[in-house]
Amino acid sequence: MLVASMNIAFAQAQIKFDKLSYDFGDFSESSAVQKCNFTFTNVGDQPLVINQAVASCGCTVPTYTKTPIKPGEKGSIVVTYNGKGKFPGHFKKTITVRTNGVPEMTRLYVEGNMEEAKTK
Repeated sequence: MLVASMNIAFAQAQIKFDKLSYDFGDFSESSAVQKCNFTFTNVGDQPLVINQAVASCGCTVPTYTKTPIKPGEKGSIVVTYNGKGKFPGHFKKTITVRTNGVPEMTRLYVEGNMEEAKTK
């Protein structure tokens, strides 16, 4: 009985990302909007719920799977960076992801170098 209750106590969702950072590389100010996709898997034994995904800046917007992800299934977080009206140059932004699983909080990173649009 004790072993059965211990298994229930440790049953939980667990998030595992394919990668934690993405580099957009060099891109022109004339193509200021850039997108990338972070894929994750629920490697736990309970449904995984993303409670929140928040970026460090308003120029970076994460959208994510809202429905619970069953054990063994995949979900994604699409991150859109919009450099329109921002100064050209290197940037690095953080997206903080909070879940009901382990770990409760994960930080994702996007970076790149927006180059000034060339005038003709």
